[in-house]
Amino acid sequence: MDTAASRPSLHPLPDRIIPGQPPTALAPMQDITGHSFMHLLAICGAPDYYITEYYRVHDSSRLDVDIRRCICENTTGRPIIAQIIGEDPVHIRRAARELAPLPIAGIDLNLGCPAPKVFRKNVGGGLLRDPARVNEILAVLREESPGTLSVKMRYGFEDDSNFDTFLEIIDRHNVDLVSLHARTVRQLYRGQPDYSYITRAAKALRCPVLANGDIGSCEKAARVLKETGAFGAMIGRPAVRNPWIFRQCREHFAGLSVFKPTLADVREYVDRLWEVTDEKGLSDDKHIPRMKKLLNFIALGVDEEGAFLRAMRLTQTKSELMNLCDECLLENGNADKLFAPDAHAHLIARPNHEGPEKQTCE
Repeated sequence: MDTAASRPSLHPLPDRIIPGQPPTALAPMQDITGHSFMHLLAICGAPDYYITEYYRVHDSSRLDVDIRRCICENTTGRPIIAQIIGEDPVHIRRAARELAPLPIAGIDLNLGCPAPKVFRKNVGGGLLRDPARVNEILAVLREESPGTLSVKMRYGFEDDSNFDTFLEIIDRHNVDLVSLHARTVRQLYRGQPDYSYITRAAKALRCPVLANGDIGSCEKAARVLKETGAFGAMIGRPAVRNPWIFRQCREHFAGLSVFKPTLADVREYVDRLWEVTDEKGLSDDKHIPRMKKLLNFIALGVDEEGAFLRAMRLTQTKSELMNLCDECLLENGNADKLFAPDAHAHLIARPNHEGPEKQTCE
């Protein structure tokens, strides 16, 4: 019987962080970067640290069970920062005190989520329209944070009119780390990121800046860091497509030979994903859409024509999906073919059950 224990590992990287290298972080993505996915990445080569999915803070909020599990059952060997999203300083103070006794490296404030259902409530990216409120929130978090205080943000809501103001606020409250996605909230994930804003932030802020936004390969990570002067790289959706990307970054930064996964490696990764997305014994009608959400990203590196991407979207059962994966990733001489080092630019991941109201908040 084929089990996780009997299969070979996904080319594990020794559990170490190489001193002097630019650090990497996994960007939090709602409904994706939970406990099991974090540990799957650790098998492939963990980032230097993780950030949880956001803890939505309001008048009656309590820490989500899955987020608590990420924190309290973290065996990846990497530190984890708890991300919160909210708009009321009183409730944010309560949430910070709830998090403080847990084994976290710090607290991150989400100022970047571009999902309309989020920013319309004046949280996440919506707070980029309200510098005064962000100033209040950061004052509270600076008082209450048990360790690192970080901010994940975009450079503006519709434009950059408040960008310099936010940089001043961040410095005023001695924030320890900023992750900057080089787009506005309104852009969602459309168009090219403008990395010049990361350069500006890296020059203006006293704290380190992590570059975020379309960093899809280790070569792209190195190029963006060199161009912007950023301290390190935060990677989100490309890590769903290529779970070895953090290992590859580490090897590239060190001048070592970079691991090149084959389609056979990708096939094994699909099996692991099925396992970690089926912790509660989901029926196919609920599980298949979850897998398609992830496979929409993975498929961008399988074949340049997009045949696997199109066929995958039509599958309805586990047997159909896995048979297709066997055909496209293992059979007909495909097993030894290299997985593309970056997504094919002309292919677009549009998760089949994600409309404009449901986005991955990277």
